[in-house]
Amino acid sequence: MKRLFILLLTAMGAASCDAGSGNPVTAALAQADGRDHSFATLPKQQPGEAVATFASGCFWCTEHVYESLKGVRTVISGHAGGTTVSPTYEQVYGGGTGHAEAVQVYYDPKVISYATLLRVFFVQHDPTTLNRQGPDAGDEYRSIAFYRTPQEKQQIEAEIKRVNASHRYPNPVVTQVVPFKVFYPAERYHQDYFHNNPNDPYVRNVSTPRFNKFAKEFPQLLKPGA
Repeated sequence: MKRLFILLLTAMGAASCDAGSGNPVTAALAQADGRDHSFATLPKQQPGEAVATFASGCFWCTEHVYESLKGVRTVISGHAGGTTVSPTYEQVYGGGTGHAEAVQVYYDPKVISYATLLRVFFVQHDPTTLNRQGPDAGDEYRSIAFYRTPQEKQQIEAEIKRVNASHRYPNPVVTQVVPFKVFYPAERYHQDYFHNNPNDPYVRNVSTPRFNKFAKEFPQLLKPGA
């Protein structure tokens, strides 16, 4: 059903995170597409640095949003929330892994707080659409805020209440609040995808408008030149 949905969107001129860039739908074709399909490595956490993990639809744009923030050193795209160990992009896209596309954010809490990262999370995507984000449908695109401490869980739940009370969205937030267990980096070609592939149809038609909308609302959070 999801595959049919993507094909229909593509025929209508609306790309998806999976199909918009011409990504292959089988692992065999993937290995022949000329991209680096080796897994990225997680950066070493620096002294005084904190880490946060979020899932909010296609990780190409989510990564770019967080990398643009003052106080964020780097962001890695990957998968979290499921059971399959070190899943490939094709495995997650094919279903059954339980994982969602996610990003891991390495930041300086003296410059940007976890509360601000949460605020960004609930603004830069629609947290009220179940198992879909824009043209992307499937549980790999579900909204998840992972917590590492009881305090982070309290902050997430409080922010959900605040967002619902604000009526920013016509429907209630469906974001899952889940304890963090493990994050698996995606393949290297997914990293910095927004920056490295500005002419990708999905980046042009979905990711860029999404980022621009966020940047217009919160210019004070952005790094110079972001």
